[in-house]
Amino acid sequence: MKNEIVLLKLGGSLITDKDIPYTPRLDKLKELAQEIKTVLDSNPGLLLILGHGSGSFGHVAAKKHGTRDGVKTSEQWQGFAEVRFQAAELNRYVMESLFNAGVPAISFPPSASLISNNRKVTHHNSLTIRKSLDFHLLPVVYGDVVFDETLGGTILSTEDVFKFLMEQFTPSRILLAGIEAGVWEDFPARTKLVKQIQLSDYEKMRAGIGGSASTDVTGGMKAKVEEMLDLIQRNKDLTVQIFSAEEHGALTRALQGENVGTLLR
Repeated sequence: MKNEIVLLKLGGSLITDKDIPYTPRLDKLKELAQEIKTVLDSNPGLLLILGHGSGSFGHVAAKKHGTRDGVKTSEQWQGFAEVRFQAAELNRYVMESLFNAGVPAISFPPSASLISNNRKVTHHNSLTIRKSLDFHLLPVVYGDVVFDETLGGTILSTEDVFKFLMEQFTPSRILLAGIEAGVWEDFPARTKLVKQIQLSDYEKMRAGIGGSASTDVTGGMKAKVEEMLDLIQRNKDLTVQIFSAEEHGALTRALQGENVGTLLR
Protein backbone atom coordinates (compact mmCIF):
# COMPACT_ATOMS: atom_id res chain seq x y z
CA MET A 1 0.00 0.00 0.00
CA LYS A 2 1.37 3.37 -1.03
CA ASN A 3 1.82 5.98 1.69
CA GLU A 4 0.11 9.34 1.29
CA ILE A 5 1.67 12.44 2.84
CA VAL A 6 -0.79 15.10 4.01
CA LEU A 7 -0.05 18.47 5.62
CA LEU A 8 -2.69 19.48 8.16
CA LYS A 9 -2.86 22.91 9.78
CA LEU A 10 -4.97 23.62 12.84
CA GLY A 11 -5.59 27.36 12.64
CA GLY A 12 -4.93 29.68 15.55
CA SER A 13 -8.58 30.74 15.60
CA LEU A 14 -9.62 27.10 16.01
CA ILE A 15 -7.33 26.13 18.90
CA THR A 16 -7.22 29.42 20.84
CA ASP A 17 -9.71 32.08 21.77
CA LYS A 18 -8.35 34.67 19.37
CA ASP A 19 -9.98 37.56 21.25
CA ILE A 20 -8.62 36.70 24.71
CA PRO A 21 -4.81 36.71 24.73
CA TYR A 22 -3.03 33.48 25.70
CA THR A 23 -6.17 31.35 25.98
CA PRO A 24 -6.10 27.84 24.48
CA ARG A 25 -9.37 26.04 23.70
CA LEU A 26 -8.50 22.90 25.64
CA ASP A 27 -11.72 20.98 24.97
CA LYS A 28 -11.36 21.63 21.26
CA LEU A 29 -7.72 20.49 21.28
CA LYS A 30 -8.71 17.32 23.09
CA GLU A 31 -11.43 16.59 20.53
CA LEU A 32 -9.17 17.29 17.52
CA ALA A 33 -6.37 15.13 18.94
CA GLN A 34 -8.84 12.28 19.38
CA GLU A 35 -10.02 12.62 15.75
CA ILE A 36 -6.40 12.60 14.53
CA LYS A 37 -5.68 9.48 16.59
CA THR A 38 -8.73 7.62 15.23
CA VAL A 39 -7.95 8.46 11.59
CA LEU A 40 -4.25 7.54 11.89
CA ASP A 41 -5.14 4.23 13.54
CA SER A 42 -7.54 3.30 10.75
CA ASN A 43 -5.30 4.52 7.87
CA PRO A 44 -1.77 3.13 8.33
CA GLY A 45 -0.77 4.50 4.91
CA LEU A 46 -1.55 8.09 5.92
CA LEU A 47 1.58 10.03 6.87
CA LEU A 48 0.55 13.26 8.51
CA ILE A 49 2.64 16.37 9.18
CA LEU A 50 0.76 18.63 11.57
CA GLY A 51 1.17 22.39 11.79
CA HIS A 52 -0.67 24.86 13.98
CA GLY A 53 -1.15 28.61 14.05
CA SER A 54 -0.33 30.92 16.95
CA GLY A 55 -3.76 32.41 17.55
CA SER A 56 -3.93 34.60 20.65
CA PHE A 57 -0.44 33.49 21.77
CA GLY A 58 2.15 34.55 19.18
CA HIS A 59 0.17 37.15 17.25
CA VAL A 60 -0.33 39.48 20.20
CA ALA A 61 3.36 39.63 21.11
CA ALA A 62 4.36 39.73 17.44
CA LYS A 63 2.18 42.73 16.72
CA LYS A 64 3.46 44.56 19.77
CA HIS A 65 7.10 44.17 18.67
CA GLY A 66 6.66 44.19 14.85
CA THR A 67 8.73 41.01 14.79
CA ARG A 68 7.69 39.83 11.32
CA ASP A 69 9.15 42.98 9.73
CA GLY A 70 12.62 42.34 11.12
CA VAL A 71 14.61 42.35 14.34
CA LYS A 72 17.55 44.71 14.91
CA THR A 73 17.51 46.46 18.31
CA SER A 74 17.99 44.82 21.71
CA GLU A 75 14.38 45.65 22.55
CA GLN A 76 13.25 43.88 19.34
CA TRP A 77 15.38 40.85 20.23
CA GLN A 78 13.65 40.79 23.60
CA GLY A 79 10.38 40.77 21.65
CA PHE A 80 11.72 37.98 19.42
CA ALA A 81 12.35 35.89 22.54
CA GLU A 82 8.86 36.71 23.85
CA VAL A 83 7.17 35.60 20.60
CA ARG A 84 9.27 32.40 20.66
CA PHE A 85 8.20 31.76 24.25
CA GLN A 86 4.49 32.31 23.53
CA ALA A 87 4.53 30.16 20.37
CA ALA A 88 6.18 27.35 22.35
CA GLU A 89 3.60 27.74 25.15
CA LEU A 90 0.76 27.06 22.73
CA ASN A 91 2.71 24.21 21.12
CA ARG A 92 2.98 22.66 24.57
CA TYR A 93 -0.83 22.58 24.87
CA VAL A 94 -1.12 21.02 21.40
CA MET A 95 1.53 18.39 22.21
CA GLU A 96 -0.11 17.62 25.52
CA SER A 97 -3.48 16.98 23.89
CA LEU A 98 -1.86 14.67 21.30
CA PHE A 99 0.10 12.85 24.00
CA ASN A 100 -3.03 12.36 26.11
CA ALA A 101 -4.88 10.98 23.07
CA GLY A 102 -2.11 8.43 22.55
CA VAL A 103 -0.64 9.99 19.39
CA PRO A 104 3.17 9.58 19.16
CA ALA A 105 3.90 13.19 18.22
CA ILE A 106 7.26 15.00 18.08
CA SER A 107 7.55 18.80 18.02
CA PHE A 108 9.91 20.52 15.56
CA PRO A 109 10.09 24.22 16.49
CA PRO A 110 11.09 26.19 13.36
CA SER A 111 13.16 28.57 15.53
CA ALA A 112 15.46 25.68 16.41
CA SER A 113 15.78 24.07 12.98
CA LEU A 114 15.22 26.69 10.31
CA ILE A 115 17.00 29.73 8.84
CA SER A 116 15.37 32.03 6.29
CA ASN A 117 16.43 34.81 3.96
CA ASN A 118 13.71 37.44 3.48
CA ARG A 119 11.28 34.87 4.91
CA LYS A 120 12.24 32.22 2.37
CA VAL A 121 13.65 29.11 4.06
CA THR A 122 17.31 28.57 3.16
CA HIS A 123 18.45 26.01 5.77
CA HIS A 124 16.45 23.31 7.52
CA ASN A 125 17.14 20.03 9.19
CA SER A 126 14.28 18.23 7.43
CA LEU A 127 15.99 14.86 7.86
CA THR A 128 14.66 14.61 11.43
CA ILE A 129 11.09 15.11 10.13
CA ARG A 130 11.70 12.45 7.46
CA LYS A 131 12.94 10.04 10.13
CA SER A 132 9.87 10.60 12.28
CA LEU A 133 7.61 9.80 9.28
CA ASP A 134 9.65 6.63 8.61
CA PHE A 135 8.72 5.42 12.10
CA HIS A 136 5.07 6.58 11.80
CA LEU A 137 5.47 9.33 14.35
CA LEU A 138 3.57 12.60 13.93
CA PRO A 139 5.88 15.58 13.29
CA VAL A 140 4.45 18.89 14.53
CA VAL A 141 5.57 22.32 13.27
CA TYR A 142 4.08 25.74 13.95
CA GLY A 143 4.25 29.45 13.24
CA ASP A 144 7.40 30.64 14.98
CA VAL A 145 10.23 33.16 14.99
CA VAL A 146 13.32 32.29 12.94
CA PHE A 147 16.73 33.82 12.35
CA ASP A 148 16.82 35.53 8.97
CA GLU A 149 19.91 36.37 6.87
CA THR A 150 18.48 39.74 5.76
CA LEU A 151 16.02 40.76 8.49
CA GLY A 152 17.96 39.54 11.52
CA GLY A 153 14.91 37.75 12.79
CA THR A 154 11.35 37.36 11.52
CA ILE A 155 8.23 35.23 11.89
CA LEU A 156 7.28 32.40 9.57
CA SER A 157 3.62 31.42 9.53
CA THR A 158 2.65 27.75 9.42
CA GLU A 159 1.90 28.29 5.71
CA ASP A 160 5.45 29.59 5.18
CA VAL A 161 6.79 26.43 6.79
CA PHE A 162 4.39 24.29 4.72
CA LYS A 163 5.72 25.94 1.54
CA PHE A 164 9.15 24.67 2.40
CA LEU A 165 7.87 21.22 3.41
CA MET A 166 6.08 20.97 0.04
CA GLU A 167 9.45 21.03 -1.70
CA GLN A 168 10.87 18.38 0.64
CA PHE A 169 7.98 15.93 0.87
CA THR A 170 5.59 16.57 -2.09
CA PRO A 171 2.37 15.86 -0.17
CA SER A 172 -0.79 15.16 -2.14
CA ARG A 173 -3.03 17.33 0.04
CA ILE A 174 -2.90 20.33 2.34
CA LEU A 175 -5.76 20.71 4.81
CA LEU A 176 -6.29 24.08 6.49
CA ALA A 177 -8.70 23.69 9.40
CA GLY A 178 -10.06 26.87 10.98
CA ILE A 179 -13.38 28.25 12.15
CA GLU A 180 -14.51 29.67 8.79
CA ALA A 181 -16.57 27.16 6.80
CA GLY A 182 -14.32 27.83 3.81
CA VAL A 183 -13.89 30.66 1.32
CA TRP A 184 -16.88 32.98 1.10
CA GLU A 185 -17.74 34.72 -2.13
CA ASP A 186 -19.21 37.56 -0.07
CA PHE A 187 -17.25 37.90 3.19
CA PRO A 188 -18.27 39.22 5.74
CA ALA A 189 -21.93 38.56 4.79
CA ARG A 190 -21.12 34.82 4.53
CA THR A 191 -24.08 33.68 2.44
CA LYS A 192 -22.26 32.12 -0.55
CA LEU A 193 -19.69 29.46 0.22
CA VAL A 194 -17.39 28.59 -2.66
CA LYS A 195 -17.17 24.79 -2.89
CA GLN A 196 -14.31 24.73 -5.34
CA ILE A 197 -11.76 27.15 -6.77
CA GLN A 198 -9.94 26.24 -9.94
CA LEU A 199 -6.69 28.09 -10.37
CA SER A 200 -7.99 29.47 -13.68
CA ASP A 201 -11.22 30.90 -12.21
CA TYR A 202 -9.64 32.62 -9.24
CA GLU A 203 -8.95 36.00 -10.82
CA LYS A 204 -12.70 36.59 -11.31
CA MET A 205 -13.66 36.08 -7.67
CA ARG A 206 -10.65 37.74 -6.10
CA ALA A 207 -12.45 40.95 -5.13
CA GLY A 208 -14.93 39.33 -2.70
CA ILE A 209 -12.47 37.46 -0.49
CA GLY A 210 -11.87 39.32 2.76
CA GLY A 211 -9.17 39.60 5.41
CA SER A 212 -9.39 38.37 9.00
CA ALA A 213 -11.57 39.82 11.76
CA SER A 214 -9.08 39.27 14.62
CA THR A 215 -5.45 40.31 15.04
CA ASP A 216 -3.47 38.34 12.45
CA VAL A 217 0.01 39.52 11.49
CA THR A 218 0.35 36.98 8.69
CA GLY A 219 -2.58 38.17 6.60
CA GLY A 220 -6.18 36.87 6.40
CA MET A 221 -8.04 34.56 4.03
CA LYS A 222 -7.13 36.29 0.78
CA ALA A 223 -3.40 35.87 1.44
CA LYS A 224 -4.02 32.23 2.40
CA VAL A 225 -5.90 31.43 -0.82
CA GLU A 226 -3.31 33.15 -2.98
CA GLU A 227 -0.41 31.40 -1.23
CA MET A 228 -2.09 28.03 -1.70
CA LEU A 229 -2.94 28.65 -5.38
CA ASP A 230 0.69 29.60 -5.88
CA LEU A 231 1.71 26.20 -4.48
CA ILE A 232 -0.84 24.44 -6.72
CA GLN A 233 0.57 26.27 -9.73
CA ARG A 234 3.95 24.70 -8.97
CA ASN A 235 2.53 21.28 -8.00
CA LYS A 236 -0.30 20.43 -10.37
CA ASP A 237 -1.42 17.30 -8.44
CA LEU A 238 -1.77 19.12 -5.13
CA THR A 239 -5.22 19.87 -3.73
CA VAL A 240 -5.83 22.23 -0.80
CA GLN A 241 -8.91 22.27 1.39
CA ILE A 242 -9.95 25.22 3.58
CA PHE A 243 -12.66 24.23 6.03
CA SER A 244 -14.09 24.58 9.53
CA ALA A 245 -13.25 21.92 12.09
CA GLU A 246 -15.63 23.44 14.66
CA GLU A 247 -18.20 20.71 14.15
CA HIS A 248 -17.23 17.37 15.64
CA GLY A 249 -16.22 14.91 12.92
CA ALA A 250 -15.44 17.52 10.25
CA LEU A 251 -11.69 17.00 10.65
CA THR A 252 -12.12 13.23 10.34
CA ARG A 253 -14.11 13.62 7.13
CA ALA A 254 -11.55 16.00 5.64
CA LEU A 255 -8.67 13.67 6.53
CA GLN A 256 -10.56 10.82 4.87
CA GLY A 257 -10.77 12.82 1.64
CA GLU A 258 -14.23 14.38 1.76
CA ASN A 259 -14.60 18.02 0.69
CA VAL A 260 -16.13 19.68 3.75
CA GLY A 261 -15.24 23.25 2.86
CA THR A 262 -13.62 24.90 -0.15
CA LEU A 263 -11.40 22.80 -2.40
CA LEU A 264 -8.57 24.51 -4.27
CA ARG A 265 -7.15 22.69 -7.27
